[in-house]
Amino acid sequence: MNLEIDFRSGIPIYLQVVERIKERIAGGSLPLGSQLPTVRSLALELRVNFNTIARAYRILDEVGIISTQQGRGTYVMEISPPEVSEKIRQKALVALTQRYLADANRLGASSEELSEIMKDKVTIWQQTGHLPDPEPDVE
Repeated sequence: MNLEIDFRSGIPIYLQVVERIKERIAGGSLPLGSQLPTVRSLALELRVNFNTIARAYRILDEVGIISTQQGRGTYVMEISPPEVSEKIRQKALVALTQRYLADANRLGASSEELSEIMKDKVTIWQQTGHLPDPEPDVE
């Protein structure tokens, strides 16, 4: 299937798989009715855990983008309506936020410190139109 996954992006792999499949459907390279690879074969291809692909397929199935038919395979059903896409996007943002907060907590960051850093980064992003460069390593 040749999905491009970024293992260093911080975005959970299952959400990247969901997005890549949605992009393929929207772009026409996965037309309605086409069969997706099995969970196991896609997991092997991407070199990820079987459960990661199963979770992505389950999300896509729950929102009606694909249909998994026991013993027959998984097929593209339809392009998701905007509200479904927004729901998936919101889930991804929540997952990213939870990971960020968990990592910050392990570093002993205070909520005030995190708020200030986030405010500064968002301000730079709004002013420049692109994400700020990461801070240089402290030596």
